[in-house]
Amino acid sequence: MNNEQKAKPLLTNREREVFELLVLDKTTREIARQLFISEKTVRNHISNVMQKLSVKGRSQAVVELVRMGELKI
Repeated sequence: MNNEQKAKPLLTNREREVFELLVLDKTTREIARQLFISEKTVRNHISNVMQKLSVKGRSQAVVELVRMGELKI
């Protein structure tokens, strides 16, 4: 199988971890503490995913990720 046939995952592992915690209704601060990263880094991950999906909010991003099968709720 060559590189073109392998689908590149949409989310990085860290972005996935952040969104899995967001779905559990965790705050930015709680996510930062749980993943041992800063709140700014959490916001950056969320912002990056929103850009990838061309959506304007966290909840829209979650809905889109679930629809695409990238995230389970």
